[in-house]
Amino acid sequence: MATAGISANRLELLQIADSVAREKTIDKKIVIEAMEEAIQKAAKARYGAENDIRCEIDPKTGESKLTRVLAVVDEVENDSTQVNLADAQKRNPDAKVGDFIAETLPPLEFGRVAAQNA
Repeated sequence: MATAGISANRLELLQIADSVAREKTIDKKIVIEAMEEAIQKAAKARYGAENDIRCEIDPKTGESKLTRVLAVVDEVENDSTQVNLADAQKRNPDAKVGDFIAETLPPLEFGRVAAQNA
């Protein structure tokens, strides 16, 4: 049953993007980018502004993906944005210092009003 709610949310995101794009006569891609930025801001408010959080919305399915990006370093000075090499290699054996690791975050639940505000 939860899948149906998620699908409706995805469909609703695309419907809102289409509607705003038509109403404002702007490219749907620009609307989706604005929605991604708004979701990133909401995620930073939830997980902490110091995190490097990124959102991608698939323009065909409406599926949104949240990730936290961590830089691979020798010595961690900020655990919100960095990960040491040993921990990074547990996730990706090929990781090396200077790389970035994307850590998937759970999706944020938001209603129609929040999506329209985005």
